[in-house]
Amino acid sequence: MKFYSIKDKSHKVSFKQAIINGLAPNFGLYFPEEIPQYSKEFFDGIKNMTLPQLAEHVLYPYVSEDINKETLKTICEDVFSFEIPLVEVEKGIYSLELFHGPTLAFKDVGARFLAKSLQYLNKDAKIRVLVATSGDTGSAVANGFLGVEGTDVVVLYPKGKVSELQRKQFTTLGQNIIPIAIDGTFDDCQRLVKQAFADTEMKAAQNLTSANSINIARWIPQSVYYYWAVAQAKKISKTKKIIISVPSGNLGNITSGMLGKATGLPVDRFIAVSNKNDVVPKYIESGEYNPITTIQTIANAMDVGDPNNFPRLLELYNNDHALIKTEVSGAAYSDQQIRDIIRKCKAKTGYILDPHGATGYGSLKDLGETEAIGIFLETAHPGKFVEEVEATLDEKIELPEKLQEFAKRTISTHELSANFDDFMKFLKIN
Repeated sequence: MKFYSIKDKSHKVSFKQAIINGLAPNFGLYFPEEIPQYSKEFFDGIKNMTLPQLAEHVLYPYVSEDINKETLKTICEDVFSFEIPLVEVEKGIYSLELFHGPTLAFKDVGARFLAKSLQYLNKDAKIRVLVATSGDTGSAVANGFLGVEGTDVVVLYPKGKVSELQRKQFTTLGQNIIPIAIDGTFDDCQRLVKQAFADTEMKAAQNLTSANSINIARWIPQSVYYYWAVAQAKKISKTKKIIISVPSGNLGNITSGMLGKATGLPVDRFIAVSNKNDVVPKYIESGEYNPITTIQTIANAMDVGDPNNFPRLLELYNNDHALIKTEVSGAAYSDQQIRDIIRKCKAKTGYILDPHGATGYGSLKDLGETEAIGIFLETAHPGKFVEEVEATLDEKIELPEKLQEFAKRTISTHELSANFDDFMKFLKIN
């Protein structure tokens, strides 16, 4: 299978070249030339498959030109080695807990798949990975690539806008991980990464690639979550509709689910749910896309005013807004609404939401669909936002052992302005 640039469909590359390039020329996103169509027998049998088996089957058509079945099997057994439970929070509403990986966030899968794939495919040249993060991406990528020979990772994050525990997960590692606090917003971090890729001389000299969800090896593996969610839902009911609500920032997660639906996965509706950075819900409602300056919120991983993966959403639906509206809803919540959702859910069910999962749960409650299985993606453990969650609930929550260990570590980071020239100088001497 080849992958083309959404901005120039004549530009086509292999899976290997696409993940090494990160971005196509002129900031184009790569997209599969063909979307696999899986058989009825496959969908009938997914409830009996293990998570690694499911991942192998889903991912092989995309990678087969460069990764053989035996190698893919090994990668999937490593990357998809942790539990992803579907937990009933209340009648008809379920949490798909994506926070049982190494950094307790959903981005662990894509980051680890990218790291393992690059390690296998690129043995000849040193690669420098650039990643912009508003929190969980940085920790997932940094830990996924930690100690990988021939690779270093530069993590750009907005100074003062990432939770303490998130920050400690990528600023305390050392080795081949280089964190930089940018005096600006997440959008500034994304802009610096894009500008670095646009500088062809710098890109070639440093062999740059990206580990944000713009990279297909980050983006496509996340689609496996949705097959797994449907497989678990089918164990509950063979006939009920399935609605999946996805806390959305850069749109990598939800568009990977939409990619799964395009292969035949029986999801009836998606909800793209946001915080005050509600660019996508407004687009779904009106058909007009108007990027904004990022607004800082307590659900910081969704603090994105111009989502990178928006072109993939349009590509999946052939730029047909009317069609998008038939399959995708939008919702958005303020900080106060998010806090209220966390409190009410805990009081009613005993379940503790993180600020991002709270938006997903809240959107399903507000939808009020009683004849469907509603699934929201709980994208990170609430302990990663311990200060906010404890203040909201007015009680202590127990941190998982992994977070307790990170909490003890000392932060070591670089600091830069949001000026591109300063960033280029840094890359040249570090």
